Amino acid sequence: MFTIGDFARYGRVSARMLRHYDAIGLLHPDRTDPANGYRFYGAAQLARLNRIIALKDLGFTLQQVQAILDEQVGTEELRGMLRLRRAELEEAIRAAATRLAQVEARLRSIESEGRMSTNDVVVKSVAAVRVAELAGTAAGYEPEDITPVIGPLYDRLFPLLDGAGVAPSGPGIAYYEDAPGGGGAVVVHAGVTVSAPVGPLGDTGITVVELPPFEAATIVHRGSMDGVLPTSQALARWIDANGYRSAGYAREISLECPEDRDKWVTELQEPVIKV
Repeated sequence: MFTIGDFARYGRVSARMLRHYDAIGLLHPDRTDPANGYRFYGAAQLARLNRIIALKDLGFTLQQVQAILDEQVGTEELRGMLRLRRAELEEAIRAAATRLAQVEARLRSIESEGRMSTNDVVVKSVAAVRVAELAGTAAGYEPEDITPVIGPLYDRLFPLLDGAGVAPSGPGIAYYEDAPGGGGAVVVHAGVTVSAPVGPLGDTGITVVELPPFEAATIVHRGSMDGVLPTSQALARWIDANGYRSAGYAREISLECPEDRDKWVTELQEPVIKV
């Protein structure tokens, strides 16, 4: 038998925590001295304590831990819970990193207000281009809505093209349009320049389309698209200051796309009309 202090030391918890677990019926001591109230624990109780701490660290409330233990959860079930929780935490970390990048981009945009050079904005005629694409729908145009849609589309696109024997003939082109029915949803088109005939590409789910020519105000963004906000807002200010108005979403032309996203080079091509 172990005193509460010894048991706490072996379990790597505090004696205060063990007293709390006793009070709520989660882990009673093996024996309590009736004369002085001292608690004593057996080594076999470490198994229950380990399960309590593991489930608690997985994010379950103590009430949920009690219910799970009452159902005598096994080791394999615990490991399955751990795998699920690990996946959830990894996704939360990715989402938090994305949000931080967006806040950083917003701060850079604020800091550059009135100071960011728009000398690199060029108005040019963009020729028609043939694109092999996959499409999906995002809830909105915010980065947290677009990124989870466009990334998987591109992950699928290139292996499917390779399997169909179609090689890209130019850069990747992403473009957007309002989803039918409104509500703020956006259709995301993830494409790449090809010379294949227009129409469905076999049973791959890929469609080859010809994008029409248009007049565009363009600017080059360097770095991850998570930080595109200052560049796109500089383009918006130039459009407003030079007698144009936007005629739709900008296309994103991937000029350089290495593994390091911070080294990406992307041209924004926003359709414009002179007013």
